[in-house]
Amino acid sequence: MTHNWGEQEPDPNQMRWKPFDLAASDEDFVDGLKTVCGAGDPKIKLGLAIHVYSCNSPMKNRAFYNADGDFLIVPQMGTLIIRTEFGKMTVSPNEICVIQQGMRFSVAVSEQSRGYILEVFGRHFHLPDLGPIGANGLANARDFLTPTAWYENCENIGFEIIGKFQGHLFSAEQNHSPFDVVAWHGNYVPYKYDLSKFMVINSVSFDHCDPSIFTVLTCPSDKLGTAIADFVIFPPRWSVQEHTFRPPYYHRNCMSEFMGLILGEYEAKKGSFQPGGATLHSIMTPHGPDKSCFEYGSNEPLVPKKVAEGTQAFMFESCLSLAVTEWGAKTCEKLDPEYFKCWQGLNSNFTGPT
Repeated sequence: MTHNWGEQEPDPNQMRWKPFDLAASDEDFVDGLKTVCGAGDPKIKLGLAIHVYSCNSPMKNRAFYNADGDFLIVPQMGTLIIRTEFGKMTVSPNEICVIQQGMRFSVAVSEQSRGYILEVFGRHFHLPDLGPIGANGLANARDFLTPTAWYENCENIGFEIIGKFQGHLFSAEQNHSPFDVVAWHGNYVPYKYDLSKFMVINSVSFDHCDPSIFTVLTCPSDKLGTAIADFVIFPPRWSVQEHTFRPPYYHRNCMSEFMGLILGEYEAKKGSFQPGGATLHSIMTPHGPDKSCFEYGSNEPLVPKKVAEGTQAFMFESCLSLAVTEWGAKTCEKLDPEYFKCWQGLNSNFTGPT
């Protein structure tokens, strides 16, 4: 893990990563953490980092806590059994969990596991303001689950506590389990959410809506209408717009967009954007559907249909300009140098005079 955002020269080009490698040897959750990109500084409690993890063994007599901020964990492969000071959580692909600043936790797995992590420094996630959407849209508070109190009494054992502080990892030894907390109260707790419970809001008339209508959780910035980080999903839903181009439109954005794919095929880049991979479209870098998606979307019959069935794509979106780490750009060897070719061959459709 790193918060050294100066490792690489800035690169404004569109980026796509092939699926990140699974753990090749015995690696637990902490061993398998790698930083892809980020911005800001945990010392001033402003910014974010995007990590991936791959692991195939449980954390044995080890626990982790993050003094810098909150972790939003998105499993893509493998179920995580997470012990915390507040109790246990089981988090499977198509679910997420948030473990907030300072909370000690340990992750157990029984299979190859891989996923994504959005970290925000010194601030917390909450539900977005619903405004005209009303009371029952998007993610409902009632569907977020918190652990039931549980504890273990293990003494006279060697237990390693790994702490993340100012972007660095530190280790300390103690002779008992940190999960010997018998009870808890209040609302500063870890929590999980099943993405299939998301109440999709969409247009039934014309035009592709802004992705903010898919926001599950947000960590707002000090500038109204922007966020240090939004967690957005693109779940199965009905598409019924009339007299319009239904796929995501071509655009440049004042936000950075980091996308991942949990399962299925993302509707705008079928067959090329793979589960376990990622894309990054930086501030004001143009992007949109690939050539085949554009051609199909331009000619498809505009009848009601279910889109993104069997798919779950997500986006970490930020008002900050993200820098890619050396691991993300080179070491992982997953960056696709031919990503730009998915837009090659798009033809001009102007019919008037030049």
